[in-house]
Amino acid sequence: MKYTASSRAFAHIAAFHPELTALRRDLHAHPELGFEEVYTAGRVQQALKVCGVDAIHTGIGKTGVVAVIQGKRHSSGRMIGLRADMDALPMTEHNDFAWKSAQPGLMHGCGHDGHTAMLVGAARYLAETRNFDGTAVLIFQPGEEGYAGAQAMIDDGLFARFPVQSVFGMHNWPAMRPGTIGLNTGPMMAAADRISIEITGKGGHGAHPYQTVDPVLVAGHIITAVQSIVSRNVKPVDSAVISLCAMQAGDLGAMSVVAGSATLVGTVRTFRTEVQALIERRLHELCSSVAQAFGASATVTYQRMYPATINTTLEARFAGDVAESLVGAANVVRDLEPSMGAEDFSFMLRVKPGAYLRLGQGTENGMGSCHLHNNRYDFNDEVLPLGAALHASLAEQAMPLSD
Repeated sequence: MKYTASSRAFAHIAAFHPELTALRRDLHAHPELGFEEVYTAGRVQQALKVCGVDAIHTGIGKTGVVAVIQGKRHSSGRMIGLRADMDALPMTEHNDFAWKSAQPGLMHGCGHDGHTAMLVGAARYLAETRNFDGTAVLIFQPGEEGYAGAQAMIDDGLFARFPVQSVFGMHNWPAMRPGTIGLNTGPMMAAADRISIEITGKGGHGAHPYQTVDPVLVAGHIITAVQSIVSRNVKPVDSAVISLCAMQAGDLGAMSVVAGSATLVGTVRTFRTEVQALIERRLHELCSSVAQAFGASATVTYQRMYPATINTTLEARFAGDVAESLVGAANVVRDLEPSMGAEDFSFMLRVKPGAYLRLGQGTENGMGSCHLHNNRYDFNDEVLPLGAALHASLAEQAMPLSD
């Protein structure tokens, strides 16, 4: 499936599409987990040196890399941030192409290899043309997959050293076709929290359950009761999800032993902090009360992991306009449905205005069609020039020479 994009940036970047593809596939073959992206960060630095950026800063947030590019003029004082994530996932790849993972148990199953290559492509274009008035700050972030790498870079002085006025990020999206771009002017992705429920009862013999306080029975009632929080405590107009995804109790080899304790683990997804606080409070109240009714006790540990990814209105509208300049209004979805998944770009959007976009990459022939975190997923190299051009155009149009 082919698509068209019209812009000076796209045409320029398309000329070195094969080089971006080679970089992307090399990164795919060498996946690394969060804060372990030594090879990846090294390849990024090599590529940025070839691109001719003005400065390269390393070790920000452990393995993060930041490139700085000055425009033909920078008297405006404008500074715009562009971000790509670099880390892979702890999963085994089941593809068989030449660039499949060479690291057992590790895989670029979310397309961060493509995100990195696209931002390198933008760096090359911006450094070669410099058609803007200001400073472009290109942020290659480690540890998005559960490590809060964005927060680590912020804590390490990212925005103190590079005080950008706004920041933009994007993610490939297999559910959208190549040549399309999606976003909205509010929530893009949900907050992701981790919950652990420790149930303490009294163990004993399965033939004499009246002498026990069965934590498995208590767990069953808690699992059912917890589902009432969203349906009966959260307003219907507010989106929320509570999923208890794992349970551990007893020994599978001991069929007649009632365990003394049980643990439930799950996740809570919300968009609004008020809903997040409500669910946290109700989990504590409900789990404790249900357990007490059976003579057991339950302790809830609630960990706030990633906040919700909320686009700021002006920046989202601007990004939508930039996207339209590349692919036309018919190929830009400005009211994209939010996802209950999470993204640590949210940490950057908590301290800087900005927008998070989705770049279509799904195809009909199979390549790139697998959803994210699938062991047969692969980034669709066809969209590399468009993603790079979108990054570059955000910088150019946010810092125009004509002003």
